[in-house]
Amino acid sequence: MKSRFIYQKEKTRSISFPLGGVGTGSIGLAGNGQLIDWDIFNKPNKGSLNGSHFAIKVEKQGSLVDARVLHGDYPPPYMGSLHLPAYTSFGFGPPIDTLAGFPHFREVIFNGEFPIANLFFIDDHFPGKIVLTAFNPFIPLNEDDSGIPAAFFEYEIKNTASDPLDYTLSGMIRNPQPAPNIQQYQQQDGFHWLFLSSEGLAESAIGYGNMTLATDRSDVSFQEFAYRGSWFDTYEVYWQEFTSAGKFKNRGYSRDTAGDRNFAILAAHLHLKPEETKRVRFVIAWHFPNCENYWSEESCQRARQIGAPTTWKNYYATRFGDSRQSAVYALQHWDRLYGETMKFKNALYESSLPDAALDAVAANLSVLKSPTVMRLEDGTMYGFEGCHVGSGCCEGSCTHVWNYTQSMAFLFPRLERSMREADYRHNQRSDGGMRFRLILPLQLDAEKWWNFRACADGQFGGVLRVYREWKISGDMDWLRKMWQPVKKSIEFAWAPTNEDRWDPDQKGYLTGRQHHTLDMELFGPNAWLTGFYLAALKAGAEMAYTLGDMEAAALYGEIFTRGSQYLNVELFNGEYYYQKIDLADKTLLEDFHAVDPYWDEELGQIKYQIGEGCILDQVLAQWHATLYGLGGVLGSEKVEAALRSIYQYNFKAPMRKFPNPCRLFSLNDEAGLVICDYPSGRKKPRLPIPYAQETMTGFEYAAASQMIMVGLVDEGMRVVEAVRDRYDGEKRNPWNEIECGSNYARSMASYALLNAFSGFQFDMTCGWIGFSPVNLPENLDEPWSCFWSLDSGWGTVRVEKDCVRLTVLGGCLRLNFFHLPFLTKKVKAVYLGDRKICYHLQHQGIAFDECCILLPEMPLVVVTG
Repeated sequence: MKSRFIYQKEKTRSISFPLGGVGTGSIGLAGNGQLIDWDIFNKPNKGSLNGSHFAIKVEKQGSLVDARVLHGDYPPPYMGSLHLPAYTSFGFGPPIDTLAGFPHFREVIFNGEFPIANLFFIDDHFPGKIVLTAFNPFIPLNEDDSGIPAAFFEYEIKNTASDPLDYTLSGMIRNPQPAPNIQQYQQQDGFHWLFLSSEGLAESAIGYGNMTLATDRSDVSFQEFAYRGSWFDTYEVYWQEFTSAGKFKNRGYSRDTAGDRNFAILAAHLHLKPEETKRVRFVIAWHFPNCENYWSEESCQRARQIGAPTTWKNYYATRFGDSRQSAVYALQHWDRLYGETMKFKNALYESSLPDAALDAVAANLSVLKSPTVMRLEDGTMYGFEGCHVGSGCCEGSCTHVWNYTQSMAFLFPRLERSMREADYRHNQRSDGGMRFRLILPLQLDAEKWWNFRACADGQFGGVLRVYREWKISGDMDWLRKMWQPVKKSIEFAWAPTNEDRWDPDQKGYLTGRQHHTLDMELFGPNAWLTGFYLAALKAGAEMAYTLGDMEAAALYGEIFTRGSQYLNVELFNGEYYYQKIDLADKTLLEDFHAVDPYWDEELGQIKYQIGEGCILDQVLAQWHATLYGLGGVLGSEKVEAALRSIYQYNFKAPMRKFPNPCRLFSLNDEAGLVICDYPSGRKKPRLPIPYAQETMTGFEYAAASQMIMVGLVDEGMRVVEAVRDRYDGEKRNPWNEIECGSNYARSMASYALLNAFSGFQFDMTCGWIGFSPVNLPENLDEPWSCFWSLDSGWGTVRVEKDCVRLTVLGGCLRLNFFHLPFLTKKVKAVYLGDRKICYHLQHQGIAFDECCILLPEMPLVVVTG
């Protein structure tokens, strides 16, 4: 175990490790083993507790030896929580449902290597060693098995006493449904479970659902209902019964007296000889099938006006009929699901990246398991920007936020393509203008319900993401399907109906009113948004040429050339790219009827502009272009200079010396990259661009990974380390990077660190991949390796002294060319599995005489010497 991923004592205080499927919601596993944040009801539920837990007791010859809740110490503060009902909130101590008052373990060591957590329960006085492995399957390219609505728990119990002992491991789970609760013990094919449901809601009702607690142990006891009572009666009787000799005796209540929010208990019993170890598996599965747009009544009203449905089913509800099916599927396939998840985890964590970079890549994959994302009934992926406490935050797969995300495109590319398809199908006007938020239900198309400005970075970023998805998949039919709406979205820049007049004369740079991810508009030419435009033109030209649309290819190329020259000559000040604007020119606003809210009469300036500032995203378009193999968009020397300036001027360490009137994502002795700053001698607007002084992790990761791409490895890693040090388990949750709410989608920009360090390039349209590591050891005394993933397959690349080994661990890979520019030794031979294959050297790589098809257990080995 690497120290970066081990949390103990005060470093476990803020942990909530999400256990759930992609698009299913999740349950949080706290640093002390508690089950918190029950985000399983089709919306966030942050801070929620319900008393559900696991506990263990030990008996010797029928007498109790020890009994404990499988928690560690409850972390301070101990004054209680705000925003709870009277007599349970601040001033009343920790909530009762924490079970902090019951016997528990002195310490928990939390090893968090997402998607798997291992918890070690420590107490010298307990007669046994307890280790919990908790996970939900995370298998690249297998979005369905990675989308099971369940949390998986495996407890390993070792008898450390000198005598045989009997252990009982019990799970206590609360039914969240209204009265009358129905709670049934059932068994089948060696599996045992408690099924918790209700007759109080119709199957079509919002909120209807059920839960299952299941195990595969053969020796079990149970209570369909824990004791019902007032005051603290339930816990009082539960603990007396748990600590009594022997097994639980069942209890039931009639339908008339069952009530709501009942507990049920399922216990596994095992006998262990001295030094013997056994394992107990439990699954908590949920099924809340019915979704609605609860965050916008206006959207629901519009849907009713056109006769569109306002509710839909979860995608997982089309696969599983109820939570019993999910739980049984999980137990039936546990070994395979865990094995494939471990295969992915090992491949990722064995990558030769600095630990902080690996931490950043892996930790933010957890967003896909959070309520930030959902899968619609047809499987389409949909995302908020992040999570409020009790609702999604900022709806609509927001294009200018999701632009930054890289994880899903490489790990679950079908889901990523579903987002592109939904965006271009439902979010585009006939003239190509696009909303940057996808409204639910999807029938509310953009043409009829146009109530957003087009967003420059979101609109042109969508073109780049189509280009990326095409290159990752190599799917020409998909590109043909997408091309006409993509083409319209590019040409909206000069469309006569573009009310923001981005580039009406096809000059190649944006001068109109430019909405962007910092939530206001820019009014003068700038490299940040013009860079997106140029990258979209270049990507569009290549896609057009490939599809035979020569007129569009030629036009886009001409505009790109004009714009690139302007940007690199007119918008670079010798250190970095800036915005060309006269802040006193009120006519810029009058042309767009935008005097309010942009003109400040007292200050005599246009508000919320960059001006001469050094902004973090000034070369972001080149980040996209490099990641996707698009080539140069901005001048390479200028890009490196700009990145050096970003590090020099925007990296603040410590933050206590830097005034920040905005949101506080870093403070005191923490460090980070701020959005925009003004070097000495550069004029700062009195009211600069919003969020200028904030540190937002998705922006930081994009800049840091781009620094690494151009050789500024130390600078990029200092930024990454600063971010992950802020999320240290004590001050903040390592698996919840925040921006506008929890589990913020933009943080998935961190995946780019993987491709940046490996120099991973790809073009599946022609079966071409390559690696150019930035941190390859000079003498290769230790092998260098890295994880990779594309649409058809995923695996590892490994560089040793005498060979390069490309291995597929899942799926397959069709390969015509293997680009290896770092090779300094002669290629002696190439093998596919045990078979020697024919090749010739070409363009710093290896071209194969026939297409190579790599399968698991059949690596491609390039022998050098």
